[in-house]
Amino acid sequence: MCFHRIMRTFAIKIKPIKTNQIMTLYPKLITDVLATVIYPGTKKSLVESEMVADDIRIDGMKVRFTLIFPRETDPFLKSTVKSAEAAIHYQLGKEVEVEIATEFKSAPRPEVGKLLPQVKNVIAVSSGKGGVGKSTVSANLAIALSMLGYKVGLLDTDIFGPSMPKMFGVEDERPYSVHKDGRDLIEPIEKYGVKLLSIGFFVNPDTATLWRGAMATSALKQLIADADWGELDFFILDTPPGTSDIHLTLLQTLSITGAIIVSTPQKVALADARKGIDMYRNDKVNVPILGLVENMAWFTPAELPENKYYLFGKDGCKNLAKEMDCPLLAQIPIVQSICESGDAGEPAALHTDKATGQAFINLAQAVVTVTNRRNKDLGPTKIVEVTNS
Repeated sequence: MCFHRIMRTFAIKIKPIKTNQIMTLYPKLITDVLATVIYPGTKKSLVESEMVADDIRIDGMKVRFTLIFPRETDPFLKSTVKSAEAAIHYQLGKEVEVEIATEFKSAPRPEVGKLLPQVKNVIAVSSGKGGVGKSTVSANLAIALSMLGYKVGLLDTDIFGPSMPKMFGVEDERPYSVHKDGRDLIEPIEKYGVKLLSIGFFVNPDTATLWRGAMATSALKQLIADADWGELDFFILDTPPGTSDIHLTLLQTLSITGAIIVSTPQKVALADARKGIDMYRNDKVNVPILGLVENMAWFTPAELPENKYYLFGKDGCKNLAKEMDCPLLAQIPIVQSICESGDAGEPAALHTDKATGQAFINLAQAVVTVTNRRNKDLGPTKIVEVTNS
């Protein structure tokens, strides 16, 4: 059956207003016409299906408006647009010029508690203070886990000081959008077997990010909820130093499997590490501490590989781990190549033939062990509820 025959079976002829034999078009007239056009996807009219955007524009005999479709790959898109144009010509006259734009609905973001259903373990890597090498540990841990055969994602949650694009050597990369399950999602950059996202991909690296807290947390939620992370064994969160809105947003958005605290052995760093531990162990948070990582534990010069010089004190993190009753996962030495490899975009974990690379592999193995033990002994962490008090 041809289109014109279909139209004649249900269309109602609408008479436009004529003044001195000149037709006058107005928005209600257009919507009345579109109310006679059936969208096959719902078997209802375009108006009943809420597909007509509130942007009808009329300029003499020219009509412009937008039709909103469920998705870009809608099989009825072209035929529906043609039907709408034909209905206007049939009921108002062929002299009417019709311009129809198309937009697409995006499926709603999953509610909190249903985000990242394919992610098995969410690990927050934190530090009480800056400058202790937390991001270095996060990057190398993620790569080492990938080298052990696990599916790994890494989110740089430091909105104001992102460092992961440089550490992975992908500063010039720009994530693109993919349409999946009715939603437009950010596709993470993948390198060294790790799926990576950072606000650093979306801002000028030479310009300070001057955002209020609400803007920063909104951007963070987008990187979590509006990205195609897919199936992951470990989702590593490289958090900012200290305790802030960012940490609270993470706790209110994700069920965090456990936290890893990074510190140097010096007393001032250890004092802040205690605060980090307390944040996760708070009664309202209750995120298990998987263990501590002592970074910059000692210095060994290349020409004296057997010597250890404790520049920031000896076993500070080891002693804190005993005091706080949590495992010491690793002691990472100060080695110039760790810094150089990070700056070059080739983290030390890639070089398993060297002691530094093996140290991060050992850390990854320890994280797998404590995570499995935690999952065996404890139930999932509850998301921190938002309250107005």
